[in-house]
Amino acid sequence: MTTGSSPSVPSAARLDPPVDADEATMLSAWLDAHRATVHRTCTGLGARHAAATPLPGSPLMSIGGIVSHLRWVEHAWFEMLLLGLPRQGHAAADAPDAEWRRGTEIPLPRLLDEYGAQCERSRKVTARLDLDTPALRARSAEDPTTLRWVLVHMIEETARHNGHLDLLRELADGTTVR
Repeated sequence: MTTGSSPSVPSAARLDPPVDADEATMLSAWLDAHRATVHRTCTGLGARHAAATPLPGSPLMSIGGIVSHLRWVEHAWFEMLLLGLPRQGHAAADAPDAEWRRGTEIPLPRLLDEYGAQCERSRKVTARLDLDTPALRARSAEDPTTLRWVLVHMIEETARHNGHLDLLRELADGTTVR
């Protein structure tokens, strides 16, 4: 999404998934590419812009809020649902929209570090399981999902929020990600 003379994000590496790999490698690589895009989009962003909520219809949506939300979504799907672990730390159930509110309260570098650490935990979970491994916990009134489903869902979730990050970043300072 580049336009005219808008600056582009410098110095953050783009990850390109392989074009020929087994299914598990391909799914993991695509998810990692989208995770890396989160970091690339946030490179060089100041605190004021990271906490800004410029969309009147979405008063909690900030760049920091999206990063925080993605961190807790990773925790929910990989650790809580797949492994059956309890909710840990500051999780969304503590208060409505808690993960989104954290995005205006906590510095973006810390949120990105937390997100990166959570993604690493999710990678370790993925490495230990087969794609057909069912989740130990089911979502309400549904059969348990599999690791395959979680990976596809997380690709979709992260890609969708990367679109939001693109728009918020361009609104914030005119920067676009290539």
